[in-house]
Amino acid sequence: MNPASTLAMNIDTSLPESAQRVARLLAEAGHDKPVVMLPQTGKTSAEAAAGLGCDVAQIAKSIIFRRAADDAPVLVIASGANRVDERKVAAQVGPLAKADAKFVRDKTGYAIGGVCPIGHLTPPVMLIDADLFALDSLWAAAGHPHAVFNLSPQQLEAMTGAPVADVALRD
Repeated sequence: MNPASTLAMNIDTSLPESAQRVARLLAEAGHDKPVVMLPQTGKTSAEAAAGLGCDVAQIAKSIIFRRAADDAPVLVIASGANRVDERKVAAQVGPLAKADAKFVRDKTGYAIGGVCPIGHLTPPVMLIDADLFALDSLWAAAGHPHAVFNLSPQQLEAMTGAPVADVALRD
């Protein structure tokens, strides 16, 4: 049996299709943690943290922007405890515009609330919130508003290849 068919056999087929796609990507990357379905939505960091019993800071939320110059998707993976400072992001990637739900789905393949850090239809420009590296364990969306997976900040950086930056809005 080839490795691809072995991976396919280990994917939980009860997961929604988009979460199965993420589970396959994670397995192909050698990630050993499963995709977990929350009983209630994890569309917001607070909802996801409540469902997981973890601190809101441990939610690695995926925020999509649209780069104004070329309509490229810009993905910022931020701590659930932080608001993203768009000025800091723009200083790194160029002027930003809002991304509506259609843009997010068309560019990522995921609905808002389930945007995974990996597996985008159009590879995004990416930044990872430096504050995530103060934590040992993170939870990220797995392609569906109820689906998440566990990883370390170092695994997130390795999976995405994204640079780490200060993106948090500070008072």
